[in-house]
Amino acid sequence: MINHLLIANIDENGLLSKSEQEEFCSYFQPKSISKKEFLLEQGKVCKLEGFVLEGCFRIFTIDAKGNENTIYIAARNWWLMDIDSFMNHEPSALNIKALEDSTVLIISEKDKAALYKSIPKTEKLFRIMFQKSIVAWQRRLVRNHSLTAKERYSHFIKNYPDIASKLTDRQTSSYLGITHEFLSKIKKQS
Repeated sequence: MINHLLIANIDENGLLSKSEQEEFCSYFQPKSISKKEFLLEQGKVCKLEGFVLEGCFRIFTIDAKGNENTIYIAARNWWLMDIDSFMNHEPSALNIKALEDSTVLIISEKDKAALYKSIPKTEKLFRIMFQKSIVAWQRRLVRNHSLTAKERYSHFIKNYPDIASKLTDRQTSSYLGITHEFLSKIKKQS
């Protein structure tokens, strides 16, 4: 199955020929996830890497007190997984839950290894994509440590309006690392 959104995503790096792009896509399987359904639950081993075709997912932890802490959001054209669990076969600390009916292309560890063997350039492709995701994480950490809560909220709303519209205020405050009450105050001031 050739997926044009997936091809556009990987083609940003210009590493694969047209035939390699088609073969790359053949290693991914579509999976439909209903709203509020888990793709991965905390405590289970992550056995897949996914690419979001439609919909939106919230990746979060639940602490000992039962508080949900949103790590990131993956919407259309974003990748999602628990890389620690996937690579080290350890129980996941993360939950991946659909915020709406969604479709994701998934690849298993076995199929990813076969892909690397079949098209060796894909290891470089995934390394480049991984480096880009690390840059995004680093920028988010810097923002979380250097911007005020109001500035973080403004940045989020300005840069990710489609994602922000899919989140409840509690999910948004969890993502921003602030209380729901404080988010309410920020929104009243805006």
